[in-house]
Amino acid sequence: MVLEKDNILVARRIRVEDRGFVILDVGNFAVREGEVLSIIGPNGAGKTTLLQNLAMLQKISNGEIVYRGKKVGSGISANEYRRSVTMVFQETLLFDTNVFENVASGLHFRHVNKGDIEKTVLSSLDLFGISHLKDRSVRTLSGGEARRVSLARCLAVSPDIIFLDEPFSALDPPTHESIVTDLGRILRGSKITAVLSTHDRSEALRLSDRICVMNGGRILQIGTSGEIMNHPVDEFVAAFVGAETILPGVVGKTSDGTISVDVGGQQIMAVSDAVAGQGVVLCIRPERVALSVEPRRDSTSERNSFKGTVSEVTSLGLYYRVTMDCGFPLTAFITPGSLTRLSIERGSIIYPSFKATAVHVLKR
Repeated sequence: MVLEKDNILVARRIRVEDRGFVILDVGNFAVREGEVLSIIGPNGAGKTTLLQNLAMLQKISNGEIVYRGKKVGSGISANEYRRSVTMVFQETLLFDTNVFENVASGLHFRHVNKGDIEKTVLSSLDLFGISHLKDRSVRTLSGGEARRVSLARCLAVSPDIIFLDEPFSALDPPTHESIVTDLGRILRGSKITAVLSTHDRSEALRLSDRICVMNGGRILQIGTSGEIMNHPVDEFVAAFVGAETILPGVVGKTSDGTISVDVGGQQIMAVSDAVAGQGVVLCIRPERVALSVEPRRDSTSERNSFKGTVSEVTSLGLYYRVTMDCGFPLTAFITPGSLTRLSIERGSIIYPSFKATAVHVLKR
């Protein structure tokens, strides 16, 4: 159990309106000390607005921010709080000078002595592998180098909390991979509390201790990656975190915690305490679906097995998405090697299967 004292930051009743439209409405949001918390959601979900309010870069007209148990504005001044946090913006914003002076800028503002500034800047540059750039003009930097400078500048001031707004956007794949890997290593090693916004769930899964899902300015669910991925609270969260098969149905038979759900005339077994006649939504992740060119011989009441026709095969790089018509739409992921071995193509007859425990049930 996490206690209140474990929270370094708490936001309560934060509400932002723009020309009569509510763009942020957060009742309670807590960040634990030393954790990496990712905020995910589609464009326009309110992620950036929430980060800017948490960092107090926007004036809070409704609600309060509590930092280390003290309300900002009364128990602790807003300026004192801002000196304890830092923010990396979606667009890289650097001063028109060299790399060293950019990373040193926050230290100058905090009146750190010259000797300590040089030592701290070089250490921060070294963390991101850019010590060799210290004398370079920022105008000569690549997008990836500029992003590393921006991150190094924020970490140089040793913040209690770092807010990162889409920090990996607009980067080419190799640079993106390199910076995500380095930042993950640095955050784990430093134990700095970090709040990251992203629309890319893979980034959140790699970096985070917990994930917060937002949409329409509201928080829908907060939990560990396992909780979010395997137990989404509604259809939107399920779809956003990758449950590509979402099926409405009605519960038929029930037995010892297992239910049979009628979906378009097909019966799907799932684990739930839903009752007969109740409407439900079934969520199935594509990586939980196995494919075979022959019917499974080990089928039991705990395993769902169907005959289907392949309607689409889509390359996703490291794997393929296979979409099937089984009397209901079903999606599976498969490796290129398995795709070739099973000779799967559009129009192929295929036998997908998945366990009852692989089905997440949402009650209606």
